Amino acid sequence: MKFDILTLFPDFFLPFLEEGVLGRAVKKGILDIRLMDIRAFADGRHKVTDDRPFGGGNGMVMKPGPIYQALKSIDRSEDPSSVILLTPQGRKFDQAMAWELAAIRHIILICGRYEGVDERIVSGHVDLELSIGDYVLSGGELGAMVVVDAVSRLVPGVLGGEKSTTEDSFEGGLLEHPHFTRPRNFMGHEVPEVLLSGDHEKIRVWRRRESLKRTLQKRPDLLKDRVLGEEDRRLLRDIETKSADKGS
Repeated sequence: MKFDILTLFPDFFLPFLEEGVLGRAVKKGILDIRLMDIRAFADGRHKVTDDRPFGGGNGMVMKPGPIYQALKSIDRSEDPSSVILLTPQGRKFDQAMAWELAAIRHIILICGRYEGVDERIVSGHVDLELSIGDYVLSGGELGAMVVVDAVSRLVPGVLGGEKSTTEDSFEGGLLEHPHFTRPRNFMGHEVPEVLLSGDHEKIRVWRRRESLKRTLQKRPDLLKDRVLGEEDRRLLRDIETKSADKGS
């Protein structure tokens, strides 16, 4: 899978792309992630990439020319591609969106800065506007890292285990169950006995129950419109009953 990242600060990404899961996937050739310095496509000795907004107002706006030239330099003939602008005005990024993007062979990310990008780039050359949350960041670089990481995990071969992605939080619409490792006793806190039983079915049910319980406690909104199977409904009733008993 290919990523082209258009940014004014390509060095921000270097440690992120050289270490951990992504670093290994890049070295293996599973991911092809290229950084493009927008400033390299600007005219003049000073390589200016922003200017004052027409009509007045605070801040600066990223000029359309350098971004257009950077996009134009990318070879998009080999694979289907999508140009994505990281912006607070975009569609909210979530796990379902990550799966959608993982099906695209070539993703081009534009990292906005300052007050934003000239609208002629947005309306004429961007396929999707994307936001990672309702808060203000200094630029789109952090958003681009989030998108690259979340999408790359879904690319075959990037993670070690086949079930690694399917068991993550938000896969299947629920938060993930608790995890434990050695030692069995840590400062007086024991690992749940069921996880030591060797009974795979009991462990599966316990994990599912804890996943539902955690989602109900921390993100009940995820359960609001979710269609649950009979086992999940039974487990939720049991969770709610025990919770009510404790409260009475």
